[in-house]
Amino acid sequence: MLALFKSLRPRQWTKNVVLFAGLAFSGGATDENRVGAACLAFLAFCLGSSAVYLVNDILDRERDRLHPLKRHRPIASGAFGVGPAWGLALFLALVSLAIAAQVGQARWALGGYFLLQALYTPWLKHVVLLDVFSIAAGFSLRVLGGVWAVGAPLSPWLVACTVQLALFLALCKRRAEAASYAETEPQAGAATAQRPILAEYAGQGTDMMVGVMAASTLVTYTLYTLLPAKVLSAGNPDLISRAGEPGMVFTLPFVFYGVLRYLHLVYGHGKGERPERIATMDLPMMLAGAGFVMVAAIVIYF
Repeated sequence: MLALFKSLRPRQWTKNVVLFAGLAFSGGATDENRVGAACLAFLAFCLGSSAVYLVNDILDRERDRLHPLKRHRPIASGAFGVGPAWGLALFLALVSLAIAAQVGQARWALGGYFLLQALYTPWLKHVVLLDVFSIAAGFSLRVLGGVWAVGAPLSPWLVACTVQLALFLALCKRRAEAASYAETEPQAGAATAQRPILAEYAGQGTDMMVGVMAASTLVTYTLYTLLPAKVLSAGNPDLISRAGEPGMVFTLPFVFYGVLRYLHLVYGHGKGERPERIATMDLPMMLAGAGFVMVAAIVIYF
């Protein structure tokens, strides 16, 4: 049972929190029906992403056995069989689609996510740059799923912020993975045996790309907070985008600190391979996130 639970990668579900962005910035978090719809969309994407992780672990089990950490994954280690994993993945995918079908147009976002992963797992994850853009597209589909689930207005700035932040995190992850392999497996090309694409991210070019995405993310979010406060939703006239409320500029210190703290952990402490662990275990990052949520909630709702 423990092996099965680990195969679902529950820690990765933190990525699906972005589904609540549309609900939060539209001011709809006080509406029980919309909160319920957003929670159902979140559940659907959690189950759907676990189905994808299972398939990914099945297909990558031979390569994972070459990795010092991934070889302990239940499927790679043999603790969870391939046959049951296929069956569970199919069951979770069908259940997730059934749940998403109950909340607006969220099923289209989840369907697009599955289609993206069908291309990413066997092909796109092995193509330099297209792999990180695929990760960013996955985050964008999560945001769209949350927006469509509650009928909130879709701000192009929200999409831009999501894509740029996802690209920043994905590039940091690739940079950290390449550096980790260089330190732990300097000989015999073990890194390229497990993940050949990592060799493409081992140079200074990746550092430059990380810097570009960090800067563009901060600039885009800054502009996002300065948008006009009243952007009506055509589908729901009672919902508005409140990203440009004057007080939203006070969230900037938390966002800037979070990005700079993340860079410090990646370059100063060799972290970044597992962003979800930083988000859930690094106390300064958690406090910055809590501060952001507190200020945004006060501005939007009070």
